Order: sequence, then structure tokens, then C-alpha cells
Amino acid sequence: MAFWNRKKKVRNTTGIPITLGFGDVETVGYTKLSDNPDVLIAVDKIADLVSNMTIHLMENTDEGDKRVRNQLSRKIDIEPYKNMTRKGWIYKIVRDLLLFGDGNSVVHIGIDPVTTFISDLTPFQMQAVTFEDTDNGYRINYNGKVYSPDEVIHFVINPNPNYPYKGTGYRVALREIVKNLNQATKTKNNFMSGKYMPSLIISVDALTEELSSKEGRDNVMAKYFDETEGGKPWIIPADLIKVEQVKPLSLKDIAIVEGVELDKKTVAGLIGVPAFFLGVGTFNKEEYNNFINTRIYSIGQIISQTLTRDLLYSPNWFFRLNPRSLYSYDLTEMVTAGAQLVDRNAMRRNELRDWIGLDPDTEMNELIVLENYIPASAIGQQNKLKGGDE
Repeated sequence: MAFWNRKKKVRNTTGIPITLGFGDVETVGYTKLSDNPDVLIAVDKIADLVSNMTIHLMENTDEGDKRVRNQLSRKIDIEPYKNMTRKGWIYKIVRDLLLFGDGNSVVHIGIDPVTTFISDLTPFQMQAVTFEDTDNGYRINYNGKVYSPDEVIHFVINPNPNYPYKGTGYRVALREIVKNLNQATKTKNNFMSGKYMPSLIISVDALTEELSSKEGRDNVMAKYFDETEGGKPWIIPADLIKVEQVKPLSLKDIAIVEGVELDKKTVAGLIGVPAFFLGVGTFNKEEYNNFINTRIYSIGQIISQTLTRDLLYSPNWFFRLNPRSLYSYDLTEMVTAGAQLVDRNAMRRNELRDWIGLDPDTEMNELIVLENYIPASAIGQQNKLKGGDE
């Protein structure tokens, strides 16, 4: 069925457009969020995990939700755009939502003029996108060309309270924190290089007239230290000069470590990743799985619901991103859970083999139940279920 056969949404495009851009203004000394390692690590982790989820086309039936496999499901899950894989396509969308698009990502719906089917879903460069508010909706301006919302897929995160169709990002909230992290990095580099920390302190008799001027102090340095060749001991007056070695301050002494950890935790909390991704603390399996259940699942819901709204015309069809493969499992846990489902006649052994990456076996496609693992069709033939004199 042709994509454009669906019922079009009617939008009023009258009125004076008001441009609502969100491009960053470059200022002297300003560091973009995308240049900060901690922000980049957090965004990359979310984009990588979300893009690992397969996109299923589902159908709601009287017996429950069933997966549909057709040309449309292949198009979205395998080749949404000719120049990108599905993983790369979703990865860009998530990065736009969290970083480059300031809460927005726009994908153009290309239509084949011959078949009128969907040809390519082309992501826009968000730096060239602005939104124009109208009396009863909005329009998208991309490099001077105006599109209606029906011609694109518009993904939104954190809806703007004044313009609900437009998302909001984390740029403003992260600005000061990123500034602190950048300053801490510069301070650490200066300390590590020893540029501002002398290796020696030289104590000189304060009554010496030579120390009253910079030229005199330089003369003392030249007379007693500069003339000594490398590797040879210094010979200096005992009563005039005293030399001491100085241990430089550590980053912990000036509270750099504590301040950086606090800022990293704030960045992790705002973007929504566990702090151990940014090097604070150690890996926690329960925290990681909770991260998948909340943050990753939430962004997956945004993508799946937006695809359903903008691409599907059947009221019984919907898209779903599958997060099951993202959880932190070990092989023992998977086998134990699968075996319990097999024992309760809720799973075939071939399905369990698929869980752990084994090829299907023709002899393991039959449902079995506990009690010597007899076939489900023969469960009523057990002798203990038959009555009699003996």
C-alpha cells in the first residue's frame, strides 16, 4: 500500500512565521558541549545502546501482540537510509536529541515517484534546521527550504513548555558544569607539567644588598648556580644560602579530585547515565540494568512512538524497540531462566538455544513439560493419571 494513501493531517500554515532556532553562538573562550570528554562519553554510551536495539513492527491481535515481517519492517530495521545502517541511523538521531539538535532530530521522508513507497529516511543536519511557529502548528526550515510536519519525522525529547512540538536539550544546564570541568583539566595539566611549581626553594640572607633588586637576585643565581655544570655539586656559602627540595602539591591537596567527581556526577545525572561510565565509582550490575529499564527504554519509546505516529496508517500496527539483549546477563542466568520456562511449557528448547546463540535443532522444537520431560501431547498418557483396580 502506498505511503501517501494514508490520511493526511491538516495544518493551518497561515500567519506570520516566527523563527525559533537553536544554533549555538560561538563566543571567545566558549567550549562546545560536544568537545567535553565527559559529555561525549555519556551521550555516546546512550546512543550506542539505543542503536543496538532492533526495531520490530508489531501488530495488535486478539491473541496478543505479534511481530510482522514485511517490506516495511525490513526498511526500518535494516536499511532506513541508503548511506547508513540502522545502527548508524538511530545513533545519529539519539546524538541529535541529546547534544547537537538541542532536544530535536528531524528525518525527511523520501518517496519513490514510481511505486509511491518510502524510499529513504534522510536525517537532517540539525545545525541547519530552524522551526517556524504558525497560528495552528509549525513548519521546519532546512537550508532555506520549508517542510510541513507531515513530510518529516520529528523526534522530540523534553518538550518545551511554551512550544510543545519543540524539544529542549541540556546545553544551558550543563554550561557551567562543563566550564568547571574544563578549568579543572587545565589546572591538572599545569600541575602535572610543573610549570607553576618550583622544584627548589633557595633561602638567602635577607640582609644581603644584592637581593633588593631583580638584577641582584639574578646575579646570585648566575654566580652560584648557573655556572655549575650538570651533574657536578653546587658549592655555596653555608651562612649565606640554604637550599631545600620542595614536594609539589597533589591534586587531592587542592581538592581538584573531589570537585571533579561532583561535577561528573552532576553531568551523569542530567544526561541520565550511571556515574561509573564517567569514571566515578565501580560498575554495578543492578544500577546498569536499572539504567536500561529507565533511560534507554524511555528514549526507545520516544523513537518507536514517533515512528508509529509518522509512518504507520494501520491502527493495529506499531513499532517497538527491543531492549532485552541490552541487559547485563551471564550465561548461567540465561540458561537457568530458560530452563524454568521450558519446564513450565512456556518455551521451546530451540527458543532457549537461540537465547544462548546456538543453532536450532530439529528434535528440540516440541513443547515438553516436567516429569521426565515428556512431550506436551503425551501428558495425558501417564499411568499415574489412569484409574484402575491396581
